Amino acid sequence: MVNKKENTAADVQLTLDEKDMGILKLLQKDAKMTIREIAGQLNLSTTPVYERIRKMEQAGVIKQYAAIVDPRKINKSLTVLCYITLKEHNKKCGKKFIQEILSFTEVTECLNISGEFDFMIKVQVKDMDEYREFYVNKLGELDNLSHTQSIFVISVIKATHQVVY
Repeated sequence: MVNKKENTAADVQLTLDEKDMGILKLLQKDAKMTIREIAGQLNLSTTPVYERIRKMEQAGVIKQYAAIVDPRKINKSLTVLCYITLKEHNKKCGKKFIQEILSFTEVTECLNISGEFDFMIKVQVKDMDEYREFYVNKLGELDNLSHTQSIFVISVIKATHQVVY
């Protein structure tokens, strides 16, 4: 009996050409573009565009489609970058910290970083009172915190999810 392993997106290798890059560039600008619109801009027919997009989705090149929301328009205008150092650096403690951070709705990004700190989280809240509430009653309750440093964003000069290639 042969043990078959299903391919995951991480297993699928895909070599991207200029047409694929053109499709990605257009979709990153506007993910609501129709296949017909993309094909028209790239001088291709719709079927190859559809197939290329499908292959990039299956390979994990295109991870998801999303709406970019202006936090100020939904009353979440305070952005805080919080740098975190853990007390213990082992697999179990790191995994627990990550699971806890993932449960916090205020955290919009979490990066494992090198240097003085172990993690950087981006927190989006209404105001300083809401951040204090988050900091004291959620982040402050985590067992494995050694040190934190909060940086308050004054203004956003550039924010994009587009990957340049």
